[in-house]
Amino acid sequence: MRILVTGGTGFLGAHLVPRLLAQGHQVRVIGRSPPTTAAFGVGAPLKAGFGTAEAAPRVEFVRADLKDRAKVREALAGAEAVFHLAGLVSFRPEDGRTMYGLHVDATRELLKDIRELGTKPRVVLASTSGTIAVSKTERVGTEADDYPITTVGRWPYYLSKIYEERLALEYCKKHEIPLVVLNPSLLMGPGDDRLSSTWTVLKFLQRDLPAMPGGGMSFADARDVADAAVNALTRGELYGRHLMGVNLSMTEFFHRLERLTGVAAPRVKLPKVVNVLGAQLLEKFNSWRGAEVKLDPMEVDIGEHWFWLDSSKAQAELGYTPRDPYETLNDTVQYVLGKLPPGHLPGLKGDLESSRARWK
Repeated sequence: MRILVTGGTGFLGAHLVPRLLAQGHQVRVIGRSPPTTAAFGVGAPLKAGFGTAEAAPRVEFVRADLKDRAKVREALAGAEAVFHLAGLVSFRPEDGRTMYGLHVDATRELLKDIRELGTKPRVVLASTSGTIAVSKTERVGTEADDYPITTVGRWPYYLSKIYEERLALEYCKKHEIPLVVLNPSLLMGPGDDRLSSTWTVLKFLQRDLPAMPGGGMSFADARDVADAAVNALTRGELYGRHLMGVNLSMTEFFHRLERLTGVAAPRVKLPKVVNVLGAQLLEKFNSWRGAEVKLDPMEVDIGEHWFWLDSSKAQAELGYTPRDPYETLNDTVQYVLGKLPPGHLPGLKGDLESSRARWK
């Protein structure tokens, strides 16, 4: 099958593309920057269409922004399936317009280009569990839940992903373009070169968390999500959403990291309003001093919410199979440490060696 992957050099794409190649598919990746890992190579320059299976390279890379409509249309030529992974993960309010432009405007134009192909390739959209399973109180979300706009309305990332998801579902249904939506929770595991998804682990290792968050999180190993994504080529509910993740309270999550790394989890637990207000005051104080803000108030606010979900639908429909959470966390920690400069976290290596030996 000839497959186009947008944002294929990102965290999920680094695991998805090799799996597609292993199954014999012809893969074309479009992105703003070349791959930063050795997960897959780049093939010949972009040609019109994918060519024959014998003549086509195993994988092609197209360096282009999704705003470049001519490049996008050229990359789409001959595609029988499209994985739309392109996105930006940020919790900074100033990135809100950029995320809306990428998640909503660019997706709208991409779907229009796909419709104009006339062949109606299967589309697999990488959304997030944050378009469904977010609550102010402890509960488990399912695909039957409505969009939690009133809860995530002040968080531009999740809000823009809700708009993207709604747009894709409505447009593809209307024009009979087959669509499967993936809703993984926070991605963990190796391969996050930009540390945009595994930032929680980085903050923990740097001891940037002054108090224990009071909410509940869910995370999904990027390798397990990639396996489910490959299955979405032939499986999954059309025009349906598929939640994926493993649920832990914030307390349990950080205590597991403590047992794994030897780094102490936050001991202080404060009411939500105090945690958020404290983060806001620290932000203003550090800004006044010209110092780096270690923990954004929005990140603190998010940590006080519940992201628990039921992944049984993805398990049944897409074969999603979450691995041992300790394996995911161990591999995440090792990868994050490998991305940091030497000496960035002094005295940590010995703790990791002894803790990893105990786990094994």
